[in-house]
Amino acid sequence: MPFAVAAALTGVIAFTGTSLATPAQAAPSAPSAPFAQTAQSATAIGTVAEQLRKGPVYVDPRVSDQLTPSQAKTLADRIRSADKPLFVAVLPATAQFPARTVLQDLRSAVGITGLYALHLGSRFDAGADPQVMSPAAVDNLVGQVQRSSGGSTATQLDDFVKGALPQTDGRAPASWSGGGGGGGGGATGAIVAGVVVVLLAGGGYLLVRRRRKAREEQRRDQLRRLREVVDEDITAFGEEVDRLDFQPADPSSDDLMRADYSHALDAYERAKSLMGAARRPEDVQPVTEALEEGRFALATLDARRAGKPLPERRPPCFFDPRHGPSVRDVSWAPPGGAPRDVPACAADAARIDDGDAPLARTVDTARGPRPYWNAGSAYAPYAGGYFGGGLLPGLLVGTLLGGSLFGPGYGYGYDGEGGGGGEGGGGGGPEGGDYSGSDFDPGDFGGGGGGDGSGFGGGFE
Repeated sequence: MPFAVAAALTGVIAFTGTSLATPAQAAPSAPSAPFAQTAQSATAIGTVAEQLRKGPVYVDPRVSDQLTPSQAKTLADRIRSADKPLFVAVLPATAQFPARTVLQDLRSAVGITGLYALHLGSRFDAGADPQVMSPAAVDNLVGQVQRSSGGSTATQLDDFVKGALPQTDGRAPASWSGGGGGGGGGATGAIVAGVVVVLLAGGGYLLVRRRRKAREEQRRDQLRRLREVVDEDITAFGEEVDRLDFQPADPSSDDLMRADYSHALDAYERAKSLMGAARRPEDVQPVTEALEEGRFALATLDARRAGKPLPERRPPCFFDPRHGPSVRDVSWAPPGGAPRDVPACAADAARIDDGDAPLARTVDTARGPRPYWNAGSAYAPYAGGYFGGGLLPGLLVGTLLGGSLFGPGYGYGYDGEGGGGGEGGGGGGPEGGDYSGSDFDPGDFGGGGGGDGSGFGGGFE
């Protein structure tokens, strides 16, 4: 059944020796209550997750009056027909499902990249992996449902599913197609099984080849788009060098100034050479590293010539690395995200102090110009070279680019021009419907809270 009703969830099961008892029969003593509550929550979440791996809709028996079996089946059939990784759970508001963490815990337990909708007690929320739907799209859709669908669970879920399916990337997980079988057929069954194995093997080989070819094409397209953006940055840096009124042979120039100038020229030539030789998206990172070094050399040269203190070695301006080294950190929040401190140049820092928007580095996407941090994970190598190490992931939690920046080498993935939400599935990491286990970033697993401020990242407040 696509909407599994688990009898085990009619009460939290506790172990008493070799027998099983409900909480009323096996109440924990006070000192062990926190541990028991944690164990109960894990057991309950695990039960829901097991059923969602079998089908798209799960209704806890204790709230079956909120979504009847026929309503749940209709909802599940619609999701299956659309072949999308959309999971729906209707759960009671109990200690078994901690409001602040239930969405994150459920995604981790199910382990499948997708869009998760949850009706908890009388409240509704959702969250999605960015490969499947952008945080902004989830947030807007949840807000719309919360504001316009009334208090009916069935209406809210129906409206959400109808609105979500057309903009959900990926395919339904393979585990939904598993199912029971009947008996029959001895030798005939064995022959049929053998034929099926052969067909599956051949089909699997073709599928692997097709996906490999598609990923290679995606990586070529990613490099093409990166090349356009980085070539613009290289040109802008070259123009900065050309505008310098600096003559190394001038008597007022000293050896330190000449060294800064030489370093800037070397960085410019290195960036051009590296970009010309780039064959993979990840080859772009050393290019922007060189540009960052060159701009810092220019800033140092400028300070020496003006007799000012040398600049502190800081990361470039987050909003547009072409602005050069940052001068201080400012508090900034992406749309729908939490505030965080980011490095800014003097001009952008002043704009934010005045309540104005910073001048962001935009790139072309299918939906028009967007800041590079909200243009999808294709720009991970671009940003990684400018900001390096472990700095950038913390800056980008809650943005489309953020999800691709966690892990060794920033995990250069490709997810189309929007990181999900209708712009194409990912080629470098798990796509919608793929099994990823608990390997996902909860900060980037976004959306939710669009209408009541509850927020998905922290769950229901």
